[in-house]
Amino acid sequence: MTTKPLPLTPELQAYLVAHGSPPDEIIRDLAEETRAVLPAHAEMQVAPEQAAFLTFLTRLLGARQAVEVGTFTGLSSLAIARGMPEDGRLTCFDISEEFTGIARSYWQRAGVADRIELRIGPAAETLRELPHERHLDFAFIDADKVGYPLYWAELVPRMRAGGVIAVDNTLRAGRVLAPRDEADRAIAAFNDEVLADVRVDAVLLPLADGVTLARVR
Repeated sequence: MTTKPLPLTPELQAYLVAHGSPPDEIIRDLAEETRAVLPAHAEMQVAPEQAAFLTFLTRLLGARQAVEVGTFTGLSSLAIARGMPEDGRLTCFDISEEFTGIARSYWQRAGVADRIELRIGPAAETLRELPHERHLDFAFIDADKVGYPLYWAELVPRMRAGGVIAVDNTLRAGRVLAPRDEADRAIAAFNDEVLADVRVDAVLLPLADGVTLARVR
């Protein structure tokens, strides 16, 4: 089978970002505050092009019921909520009051706070509180990498037919080819698990650090 590898140089990456929907003032301010206040953790924030992609995808799906696992300072949740209608509902799961305190302020500033419910606690436990029926239109996983299989196991049965799960960091900067630590090994194993899961159709996109999209059958 013929492949078409893309030489994604820094210059081409910059071109790619420049030719997508640009971040507005709120997104720029949130990214800057995260870098200033949490410099040691700023890499946990999704890339600007991912934020645009999440808004685009959520709007394309017409998502009204969504879940996010791993909120950090709120850029991804802000992007998802912006793609939802006014009566949409996004439930966010995180363990940090400190990080999500920043998120809350930007949800409010963007006018989407009324669409978002934040639940603090270990997601492997709090996800089980969601209704068991297949009701979710969209889910985004971007939390501790070792926990991905647990979050996947809780979310897939709750997705409606045609619902989509997006999973971040599924390339690990290329280290899935030669894992170096526990997180790398966990993601490599998770990617194999998704590939073998007959309940979904999945693609792995070379967006930022790798984004897996899985459509539930």
